Amino acid sequence: MNPSILQQLKNYAKTIKQNIYVLYLSYKDARVPWYAKAFAVCVVAYAFSPIDLIPDFIPILGYLDDLVIVPLGITLALRLIPPHIIEENREKAEEMRKNGKPKHYAAAILFVLVWILLAVWTGILIVGLLQ
Repeated sequence: MNPSILQQLKNYAKTIKQNIYVLYLSYKDARVPWYAKAFAVCVVAYAFSPIDLIPDFIPILGYLDDLVIVPLGITLALRLIPPHIIEENREKAEEMRKNGKPKHYAAAILFVLVWILLAVWTGILIVGLLQ
């Protein structure tokens, strides 16, 4: 792989991580509209969740959320937040990123429940087809 492409990917990944922290700080800001907060909190909770909606062990689809869904959610959320608020939170976000990300176990529990419900629903369908 070309070293310049690898460096571009590293820079892109760093930008995405920093933007997650910007969103984290922005959804707590009272100046951000409620709909932007609602969307931003969903994106941040999903990004910080220790469990993915699509587990990484599933070939190709497992990394789809990391490569497409999370960056797309970040981009959309940033467009909903006033630019001056985003700029104010960039410096704070860099410091926060260096100190480690917060954990959102409520989001992890939600994703576990989704997978359990999906497994139960699939089981019911299979039992119904076999009868």
